[in-house]
Amino acid sequence: MASRYVQTRDWKIHYHEAGEGHPLVLLHGGGPGATGWSNYAPNIDALSRRFRVIAPDMPGWGDSDGADFGTLDHVEAACQLLDALGIGKAAFVGNSMGGHTSLRLAVERPERVSHLITMGPPIQMKPFLFGAGGGPTEGLKIMFETYSDASPEGMRRLVEIMVYDKARFATPELCQERSDAALARPEHLRAVAAAVPKAPIPIWLDLAAVSRITAPSLLIHGRDDRVVSFESTLFLAANIPDSRAVLINRCGHWAQLEHADEFNRLVTDFVLHH
Repeated sequence: MASRYVQTRDWKIHYHEAGEGHPLVLLHGGGPGATGWSNYAPNIDALSRRFRVIAPDMPGWGDSDGADFGTLDHVEAACQLLDALGIGKAAFVGNSMGGHTSLRLAVERPERVSHLITMGPPIQMKPFLFGAGGGPTEGLKIMFETYSDASPEGMRRLVEIMVYDKARFATPELCQERSDAALARPEHLRAVAAAVPKAPIPIWLDLAAVSRITAPSLLIHGRDDRVVSFESTLFLAANIPDSRAVLINRCGHWAQLEHADEFNRLVTDFVLHH
């Protein structure tokens, strides 16, 4: 595994890379302290046995260049990354914000997407059917609050709502790691907090366009996700023609971390055989 930087037209992007074969781009979520590594540490090695795995820090996160969170186009950033690495088409795996980006890529830049895999992508700010009120979910509210308090304690609240099994996954070590990563980028915290509710996703998916997605799509979601309700994946599965959904019980917003072995098998089999 290598930690590398590449200069795109607009940003210097940091990424982890491992393996050879068909490119598999892992896009992280939008919470403070998120990086390609923190979102996919248990997955990169396993997936790199069959694929060329690339896990970038998106502009504004981790060790990549900063960004204007009122105008940042995640799709443009992803396409610039592919161009800089000489990749025409890749399988995109996206958690949360990364899943939203992958969906937009499949709609707007279908020639760049060979396979689409999502885990808990937000596709609108309110629930479709379940839950009272029309505002953000409990998890999204805590995520926004953590941009103003990225201390280890503030991060603990965020990590605990992201997972089902708090005892196993909301460890002091992970909370400290995420807090350190977030506090190392104070300009990122201030910029996102100032741009809410547009940040960290300024450009939203056209829901009516998902029926035009042609890439084979694997839609994975935790039944116990308190950040993005699994009903968003049911909507996507009902509207993306070549799609299948996997709903995992005892699983929160980070399916790739909480059920890493199953996730790695699902993604490997899907990309190899579809």
